[in-house]
Amino acid sequence: MFTGIIEEVGTVAEMTRGRQDSGGARLVVRAKNALNGSSRLQEGESIAVNGVCLTARAITAETFSADLSPETLERSSLRGLRAGSRVNLERAMTPSTRFGGHVVQGHVDGVGKLVALDPLPDGNYWLSVDVPAEIEKYIVWKGSIALDGMSLTVARLDGCRVGVAIIPHTYENTNLPGLRQGDPINIECDVLAKYAEKLLAAMGPPAAAQAKSRGQSSVTLEKLIEEGF
Repeated sequence: MFTGIIEEVGTVAEMTRGRQDSGGARLVVRAKNALNGSSRLQEGESIAVNGVCLTARAITAETFSADLSPETLERSSLRGLRAGSRVNLERAMTPSTRFGGHVVQGHVDGVGKLVALDPLPDGNYWLSVDVPAEIEKYIVWKGSIALDGMSLTVARLDGCRVGVAIIPHTYENTNLPGLRQGDPINIECDVLAKYAEKLLAAMGPPAAAQAKSRGQSSVTLEKLIEEGF
């Protein structure tokens, strides 16, 4: 699990596709902070690359590699990476890690498109992203959203277009300076919205309406346990 607070920006050293178009790929990333210090990345540990949870392999003093499955290539923007691409990196959180962002699983819900990154006074920016229609229902005004692994707050929601404010620190310490209009962006919605949708669907309209008419909550301890919470 991650928090959406980017640790550093890495650079793709190599992106090798499999022999078949439907196969996977091997990604090699150059990094500094993640590979140094007492808590440096270890083989087999998770690391988020542009918001996608990957397993680190073949770690050297300057690089780590990760295998990309066909599923990952199909459902994320990683398929478009090439040598020189800048990527957001975050190692998995630990029990002692500050929880500065929100719950980010590294499981991409869809790929959006950068509409604009407009400069504002004092080094701030306004980022506009079009999101796939099928995941718009999970996004709410002032809610959390992960864009390329960055934990951000939805400041404007107009249909399938999301607007977020970018402060100078975020702009300077992520892959945002290298993005251009039309570039793909990995999107992960707040997982709580998906749990809530499943729970409400399992209860069914009659049960929810009946509880509401009695002035009671239709969410009970028994129902939460039954649904696996």
